[in-house]
Amino acid sequence: MRPSIRAALERSAELTRENRLVEGLEMGESAIHAATDDEHPEIQQWLTDHADDFTDEKG
Repeated sequence: MRPSIRAALERSAELTRENRLVEGLEMGESAIHAATDDEHPEIQQWLTDHADDFTDEKG
């Protein structure tokens, strides 16, 4: 995935952890919409791998 998409997802997680849920969701949604069909599987995997980044819970 492009670095800009990854950066937007990381920022989305950061905003969500800061209890800025609406902004975090908007940022993540924008990144997903900007992604190509080829990037979607990698985004899905990134979201699975980094789910704890959105809650700051470390398993």
